[in-house]
Amino acid sequence: MLRRKRVNTAVVFLLLPLVALCFMEYLPWWPVFALLFLWFSLTVFGSFFIQWNYHLTSRHSNKKTENNWVAITFDDGPNPEFTPKALELLAKYNAKATFFCVGQRIEKHPEILKQIISQGHTIGNHTYSHANTFGFFSLDKVLNELVQTENLVHTLTEKKIKLYRPAFGVTNPQIAKAVDKLKVHSIGWNVRSLDTTSRSEETVLKRITHKVSKGDIILLHDTSEKTIAVLEQLLLFLRKKNLSSVTVDRLLEIEAYA
Repeated sequence: MLRRKRVNTAVVFLLLPLVALCFMEYLPWWPVFALLFLWFSLTVFGSFFIQWNYHLTSRHSNKKTENNWVAITFDDGPNPEFTPKALELLAKYNAKATFFCVGQRIEKHPEILKQIISQGHTIGNHTYSHANTFGFFSLDKVLNELVQTENLVHTLTEKKIKLYRPAFGVTNPQIAKAVDKLKVHSIGWNVRSLDTTSRSEETVLKRITHKVSKGDIILLHDTSEKTIAVLEQLLLFLRKKNLSSVTVDRLLEIEAYA
């Protein structure tokens, strides 16, 4: 599997002799530019595709589990309109989930965060601002975002969260350093619903149900009526397939809190 450090080392190893040969006019310059373009492309795609584990290792599933479990996860809440509806459905079908919460939204709706925990679900860190430019933040800004949310949750619940999901699934060397420094688990997914797009409820549901199987982590967002409609149909589907939704820490056999 491609890893940033290995790729960078290989590129430097190849680049130096290529440049030397070009200066001595034994080679044209296009192989140098081609190598640099390849390196740049890998870096960009590795940043946007969290499943590559290019910059850091995230956990996307547990296919080794012997249990008929999946993990439903929600990003971008808590939302005052839709998170309570999601909680109601999860309770109705005796399912558990993990909510990756944004710090600024926790500040506005602390009672919902407490409700999530009181009903047996787990919470994770989804940054403080969920800024569109998060992938360009310096290490200090990344750390500040994660620590702000961590401290906020600790003040409200006395829990120190260890689960982290990168905003937009974007990773880079600064985020990798922050994850290592804070000793948190980066959590990805292997079933992406695309419920935040213009796709219909039926399309989103089919996208999930056509591929989901035990050990999978499903990505949803508790931010729309469409997702709530999809969630109920998904829970019915899982019941028919004898699959149970558990918290992501339980599926992955890791600790959600320090």
